[in-house]
Amino acid sequence: MRDRKVSDTRQLLGIKGGSETTNIWKLRLQLMKPITWIPLLWGVICGAAASGNYHWDISNVLASIACMVMSGPLLTGYTQTINDYYDREIDAINEPSRPIPSGAISLTQVRLQIWALLGAGLAFAYGLDTWAGHSTPTVFLLALGGSFVSYIYSAPPLKLKQNGWLGNYALGASYIALPWWAGQALFGQLTWTTALLTLAYSLAGLGIAVINDFKSVEGDRELGLNSLPVVFGIRNASFISAGMINIFQLAMVGVLIIIGQHLASVILVLLIVPQITFQDIWLLRDPLAFDVKYQASAQPFLILGMLVTAIAIGHSSLINI
Repeated sequence: MRDRKVSDTRQLLGIKGGSETTNIWKLRLQLMKPITWIPLLWGVICGAAASGNYHWDISNVLASIACMVMSGPLLTGYTQTINDYYDREIDAINEPSRPIPSGAISLTQVRLQIWALLGAGLAFAYGLDTWAGHSTPTVFLLALGGSFVSYIYSAPPLKLKQNGWLGNYALGASYIALPWWAGQALFGQLTWTTALLTLAYSLAGLGIAVINDFKSVEGDRELGLNSLPVVFGIRNASFISAGMINIFQLAMVGVLIIIGQHLASVILVLLIVPQITFQDIWLLRDPLAFDVKYQASAQPFLILGMLVTAIAIGHSSLINI
């Protein structure tokens, strides 16, 4: 019974190894991969904190929730659905039980879901700009740009994911920089300095994106996609992943020291240490077997580190220029 519940939960969250279902709404949710929404929701929180202008009143709380819905269920749901749509041949090799290759949901229904999620996400973005009184629809433009990146990441002829470095960076930036920018623009002003720093932070996100490639290495190799595990091998790719995650977080430690946020820099170092520990325990030993365990154990420390960095930025007059 417990194994069945775990399998059902995996199915709803969009995690590999979930049970099969014929319920159309469960299938739609599986395509949207709710497990992937978490970094986006957190990114909005980080952006709001970095703005230095978030207030705990009902208006700000509702606006932040709306921004999270836009970033997570709607636009990340759109991203994941369109990715499954264009990856149906790869999934037929790696995960044939997924909704599309298994035939549990028709391509027409998938296309309707893609357009519905995209339209709703952009509508939310426009509404948030209206609430914030933006003369330039900043959140809408960010949502539109992010949606375009999601499309060219998955769809031919560009299909950025064919290139391991470029595709994974696009994914990392979409998960770290874009929701951060949306949250910061909604409650304050997005500066070029912060934008560049979050793009640098997104290189840590590139390392996280590599982990998602381990489960599809067989299909990627067969269809000629140059993911990092295909190009460098699984073991070398696991070291690349760990290195990117650690190096660019440590770079943020240096930034915090430079802007005078010394306590935040110490806290960030303390949050990096357990990540390195879990890399040794799970990621570097067998990423194919332990990818889910690694992400579940290490990523909470990564996203907490993002929040620490964001709060420090929000309190620094040196960086808000």
